[in-house]
Amino acid sequence: MLNLKQPVLGITATILVMAFSLGLISLFDFPTFSGWVAYGLLCIIPMEIVIGVTWGCKYPKFAASQKQPLQGLLLVLVTAVVGIVVGVTYFYTVGGGLGPPTPMLAHATIVSVVITFWAAIMWGGWPFTLLKNPIATGLTLLVACYAVNYLLFLAFYDYSFMADAPVYVASLDPGGLFNAWNALVFYVTALAAMFLMLHFDLWPLTLSPGLMKQPMLGAVWTLVVLVLGGVAFHVGVNVLGMDVVRFLVTVPIPFIFGTIVVLNMLQGSLFAEFKQPVKGAASAVTAIIVGAVLARLYGALAPVVTGTLGSGPPAYEFEIWVASALLSVTFPFLVFCADFFKMWPLRR
Repeated sequence: MLNLKQPVLGITATILVMAFSLGLISLFDFPTFSGWVAYGLLCIIPMEIVIGVTWGCKYPKFAASQKQPLQGLLLVLVTAVVGIVVGVTYFYTVGGGLGPPTPMLAHATIVSVVITFWAAIMWGGWPFTLLKNPIATGLTLLVACYAVNYLLFLAFYDYSFMADAPVYVASLDPGGLFNAWNALVFYVTALAAMFLMLHFDLWPLTLSPGLMKQPMLGAVWTLVVLVLGGVAFHVGVNVLGMDVVRFLVTVPIPFIFGTIVVLNMLQGSLFAEFKQPVKGAASAVTAIIVGAVLARLYGALAPVVTGTLGSGPPAYEFEIWVASALLSVTFPFLVFCADFFKMWPLRR
């Protein structure tokens, strides 16, 4: 068995996962990939977050107690089973039981990932961590995230702009406060701001010990990422006049993907010897570069993997393909590799 060291370990694993992901995508035509495949994989990510973040891959015990690769396989199985339950539930509630997945269902599922990251990382699972049973903590957190996500979806998302499109289903339109694309992109941009702070290990919040306890940390961190995300969204979309979906696939999504590579796959090894804030700045810049390069690589490979795709409104085929390929497919498999399988078999 190999026993690679960082950063070679992370680079090698990332390349292998990317190759696997693109190979998987190539098995489907665009409608199937962007519909059922992306939806199914998105449904597993919140449980993946619970297992990796809230449970630290230590639960459920019957899986965590095994050696690799059985440990990883069992954790993936648990994730998949919960994902199926979630997928069926959301399909018949948010999606109205209509297939293929409607834009409403797709968007609600995407932002369920954002909400789970928010609850599991920024709030550290609080207040569900007050429960004494870790399994109960994780599962209750998951259910709460989906419930809160659905309520926010009803409040914020409006699809009237696509009323003349064949995919529009009036009965599924929440008629919320904001254009649905704007709401979705703001969510993801705020998530990118959360990842930015992870590069800095929450500096400068760490300078004040009083801020580092829940629920104060969750409240302050939430406020910070909303402000940072709002500023980035405003500058990109309103000041620079970027198309909102184009902004999504060129700014927050590449940065999030680059961050997963730098912090998860390379395990923060590139700048471990630096102190904050220099460490955070170097790490974040690297994530920007890595994410931008890999997003462009995926975009260049799209015609080979899937075929010719139209770009821009109203369908945004190319943009949806890039976003789905990076975050709906490659992202969960990167997490499986780094957290569930602990880089097996590249590392003992």
